[in-house]
Amino acid sequence: MNPLRKCVAVGAMLVALAGFAPAPANSSPAILAAGAPAPGPANMGGVATTGHALTAEDAAAYFDGLLPDAINRADIAGAVIVIVKDGQPLLERGYGFADVKARRRVDPETTMFRPGSISKTFMWTAVMQQVEAGKIDLDADINQYLDFKIPPYDGKPITMRQLMTHSEGFSDAAKDLISTDPHSLKGLGPLLKQAVPPRIYEPGTTPAYSNYGASLAGYIVQRVSGEPFDDYVARHIFAPLGMTHSTFAQPLPNGWLANMSKGYRVASRPPGPYELVGLAPAGALATSGSDMAHFMIAHLQDGEYQGQRILAANTAELMHSPQFRPVPSLPAMDLGFYQEPGNGHRVIGHAGDLNLFHSDMHLYLDDHVGLFVSFNSSGNAGATHNIRASLFKGFTDRYFPAPQVAEPPTWKTAIADGQTLSGQYLETRRSDSGWLRIAAVLLGQSKISADKNGILTISSFRGLANQPKHWREIGPFQYQEVGGDSKAGAVVKDGKVTLVMSDDIPPVMALQPAPIALSAAWNLPLFYATVVILMIAALTWPLAAIIRKRYGRSFALSGRSAMLYRLTRADCVAYVAFAGLWFWFMSQKGLEWFTSDHDGIIRLIQLVGLVAIVGTVAPLAHAASTIADKSRSWWAKVSTVLIAAACLAAIWFVIILKLITPHIAY
Repeated sequence: MNPLRKCVAVGAMLVALAGFAPAPANSSPAILAAGAPAPGPANMGGVATTGHALTAEDAAAYFDGLLPDAINRADIAGAVIVIVKDGQPLLERGYGFADVKARRRVDPETTMFRPGSISKTFMWTAVMQQVEAGKIDLDADINQYLDFKIPPYDGKPITMRQLMTHSEGFSDAAKDLISTDPHSLKGLGPLLKQAVPPRIYEPGTTPAYSNYGASLAGYIVQRVSGEPFDDYVARHIFAPLGMTHSTFAQPLPNGWLANMSKGYRVASRPPGPYELVGLAPAGALATSGSDMAHFMIAHLQDGEYQGQRILAANTAELMHSPQFRPVPSLPAMDLGFYQEPGNGHRVIGHAGDLNLFHSDMHLYLDDHVGLFVSFNSSGNAGATHNIRASLFKGFTDRYFPAPQVAEPPTWKTAIADGQTLSGQYLETRRSDSGWLRIAAVLLGQSKISADKNGILTISSFRGLANQPKHWREIGPFQYQEVGGDSKAGAVVKDGKVTLVMSDDIPPVMALQPAPIALSAAWNLPLFYATVVILMIAALTWPLAAIIRKRYGRSFALSGRSAMLYRLTRADCVAYVAFAGLWFWFMSQKGLEWFTSDHDGIIRLIQLVGLVAIVGTVAPLAHAASTIADKSRSWWAKVSTVLIAAACLAAIWFVIILKLITPHIAY
């Protein structure tokens, strides 16, 4: 993968522990067929549609017909599927291998997977246990539970309710999130205190998924309970639920590796190392499919499993109820869970991704049905993302089909509203404190455009074939996918857009208009032009010397002009080296590269940048000198001005991308 594509991949990795990511272009044709509705009665309003009865036999036939072919096509080593219904496991299936080399097959009872951010639902359950115990107030300033201080935003503190709905307003952070060296683990408290991300939104206003914020909640559980977080969950959740193959401990305790699935990029290559999550409450869980069945049943039964209660019924009901709805027409955040589109059924869930494991959990609350799926490989081009999306839609359409309803007419102000929404957009979940701002400014922006009929195209809202979806307005800033059933919506206040969202993406992230200074519409072309000019200037310096030597020509400049020429070209070399080193750093193996262990490398890269910035005096002086010299050609004058302008533009990018900062936080 070339450096630019690797840099794009950085944005995808930042999404990883959020539990969702953009669907890649390729996906198994067999699994895409899962989205087709099947006959059977529905229990919703509107014209009745038909669907299959959810039985063990039908579900087994359905998934046995889909998963083996899908994982083979996508080069995925193994998967586990678990369905629960009416307080009992309905189906537990393992597919493929937990260890390809040893030919050890996936066993849903004992094989342990890494469900990534689904770990948070255990942590949020622990929080609600402490709320129930009177030790945490959902609406109190969280600083009263901490041994360090989270600064207020315009005098407004963070509450636990805001942490649980990802609306506390933190900038995203990736540093020290994942590693593979047990000696690099710093402990939850020290890591949280090491670098508090800046607050970029007023609390309670903007969905912006935060692993840091979620882990703060886990640390609060640890402090108010007096127990280490992993011990707390083991004692108060795993034990009463009989989850004997589940742990947050890192690295795995002795004796547990025998049941742990290997993790793969693709099954045809060797497995990767066990991933260690620095912010453990955010994603460190290892668990089996059967254990996840116990957890799902407990939540579907309002906190009770086989006579053991982990939450009071009213606490569980509160946890499963809407708390924060960024766009009124779209799904809301509950307390830790997010609402999902389910053909009119009440569905909540969470997803989770590490570099190697990818999982989904869906709870159909009123139908008393739960679905958990986990893969131990990313698959070709990240195919697990498409497969999971297809499985959820296919399962829902098969067993809980949507009623047939009349299509609403196009809204009367569609054309004007389309123009209002058109422009460049940033993701609300973004890093704003360090060099990862590259992803937000240059690589991760969305573009919304409208055709003459007001049909929107939102570049980042894509279908399973990686093609942008198109959206028709059916109400005031409410949109229906053309030819599909996805919904989108926007919040517009006083004629200004504040948020744009789709129900394809959980309500933990939205789009917001990019400020002019950060808009990729002009920054991206300027960036490419700057790189091209600096590279040409750097490469033609030695090339011109070689040509002169080959043909016996002497250097035309002398004295101060010659010195300024050489210093200018040297400065271009420094800028090119600075950019090249950043691309090299970002092209390394993944989130496990982004740790404090590599701060020294970043400082060396920044030193090269500082030399280049100071050296910009030379191209500016050279341009002024050349323009003033009447003997110099027009091309000499134009080229020196272009080079000086490119150096100034490079300084602009150093500033807005925060490539050189006093503290290494990202």
